[in-house]
Amino acid sequence: MNEYVLRTNNLSKKFKNSYALDKVNLSIRKGAIYGFIGQNGAGKSTLIRIATGLAFPTGGSIELFGESGAQELTLARKRIGSIIEGPALYPHMTAEDNLEAHRILKGIPGKECTRKTLALVGLEETGKKKAKNFSLGMKQRLGLAIALLGDPEFLILDEPTNGLDPMGVVEMRELLKRLNRQQGITILISSHILSELHLLASHYGIIHHGNLLEQLTSKELQEKCQQYLHIKVNNPGKAAAVIEHELATTDFEVMPESVIKLYKHLEQPGKVSAALSAAGLVIEQFMPMGEDLEGFFTKRIGGLHHG
Repeated sequence: MNEYVLRTNNLSKKFKNSYALDKVNLSIRKGAIYGFIGQNGAGKSTLIRIATGLAFPTGGSIELFGESGAQELTLARKRIGSIIEGPALYPHMTAEDNLEAHRILKGIPGKECTRKTLALVGLEETGKKKAKNFSLGMKQRLGLAIALLGDPEFLILDEPTNGLDPMGVVEMRELLKRLNRQQGITILISSHILSELHLLASHYGIIHHGNLLEQLTSKELQEKCQQYLHIKVNNPGKAAAVIEHELATTDFEVMPESVIKLYKHLEQPGKVSAALSAAGLVIEQFMPMGEDLEGFFTKRIGGLHHG
């Protein structure tokens, strides 16, 4: 069995005089939850549309489940479920009727999958309630149920938590984790809510102006999002000298507003505070801190704000 569900080789898409994708080499392993990160217009949706067959590349190639020929890609896409630009729902139908309509459109035999899929996303008790009266979270779950019809091996979700309240975001996160863990479904999530991706993804891809800047695992991200002791003192110059001489390290940064970031002695905060206090320094703030996904992403694309 191929270990990748999606790979691209120098994938490019040009619109008039600019590239939405410029020689992108992306790979998603089977079983991953892949967080696809980028500003609005970075190329996320373009790549997703090509992967699902809604757009065609200008150059390069795409491979799904190890297949790259035109006919093979068409067959491979039957193994994909997706929500792109919001779920397509029939507002005057119930959840069950919505799923039945999509089941028939997809040519999936047997009604048993409808009830099973509703139960999977927690909508089996909605009865005769129409989709137009669903909460936004329920609508997103119904959209996910439609994407899950036919037992796809690969889910592609474009901003699945968009517009959800905090509880809805948590519910969607737990549902996606369960689908990945229990059903073995590989998931690609395009999102700008970086704090949420940090709690969900096992792998990340960072795209900027059509260029894939980096791919990394959650473990690699953790290593790059360096932890440090945040220390605010009344005399940062003197504190720097104490850290260098008494604690025998130069692995620190003096920041604005009398703050020092100390990257060593994380396991010995008492030793650090004792050395500073013994030198007569007043410690105003002292706490462990670390860069999160948003900070890493912002730094990686050159300090620009993400959209």
